[in-house]
Amino acid sequence: MVVEKIGVLGAGTMGAGIAQVAAVGGFAVELFDVGEAPLREGVGRIERSLQRLVDKGVLTSEQREQALGRLSVSTALESLASADMVIEAIIENLAIKRETWAKLDRICRPEAIFASNTSSLSITEMMTATDPARQARFIGLHFFNPVPLMELVEVIRTIITDQEILQTATRCVEAMGKTVVRTSDKTGFIVNRLLVPFILDGIRVLDEGLASTVDIDNAMKLGCNHPIGPLALADFVGLDTTFYVANIMFDEFKERRFAPPSLLKRMVQAGLLGRKSGRGFYDYADPSNPVPMPLLDNE
Repeated sequence: MVVEKIGVLGAGTMGAGIAQVAAVGGFAVELFDVGEAPLREGVGRIERSLQRLVDKGVLTSEQREQALGRLSVSTALESLASADMVIEAIIENLAIKRETWAKLDRICRPEAIFASNTSSLSITEMMTATDPARQARFIGLHFFNPVPLMELVEVIRTIITDQEILQTATRCVEAMGKTVVRTSDKTGFIVNRLLVPFILDGIRVLDEGLASTVDIDNAMKLGCNHPIGPLALADFVGLDTTFYVANIMFDEFKERRFAPPSLLKRMVQAGLLGRKSGRGFYDYADPSNPVPMPLLDNE
């Protein structure tokens, strides 16, 4: 199967990033969102990102214009009817995703490939919202934020995914300049299966008073050569996102290592969500010099 046109659902940070790398990779791209405002924001995000790549010498001005020329936008779901592959990057809510896929199943051609960018939800549960004849063509494509800069994509197969579909999707992702790792449809896939317990253990070490925020992060950066410590990383990912994914994984495996610590729950309830809210484990009033938040009595 040859993929020439890719439909992308959702013009937010992830969807816009996926649309950008697909367009740079030579695919015609139809970017869908429910309103004109999010589409304008998404296209603006793509234009600025491409210009930064030109400024850094990664792309030429001609390549930037060619990529933008491959990009179309629409608020009509029917605009995706001619797509060879549809990549969904909407809200991380299983019910909404299933409803969306059921609609797309009636709109898109039977041979189109369906792919979800979920970081934690079951591909199989989404797949079952479509016609049984479609289900072998349903996969997961987990891109990482920021999509234009992060090299990795997890390609996720279900127990009935057709091997040819897996190979076709892999070729498409590689054409976008990404490195593929393949995994099966088990909660957390590879990266979150390993990363979430690492972050949660960092939070537990803080909550138990073993070490300070700065010392925990410095220990992992300088002792294990990590580019960022677990608490700063949680702030970057978003504490609400970390809490949400951890709960999904705990529901699946019932293992303590996936259970969100009480400190994480309290921080989310208090609106301390990390960089996105300006405060988390660090205060980002001065983004160039974040300072640790006094979260515990002994700090």
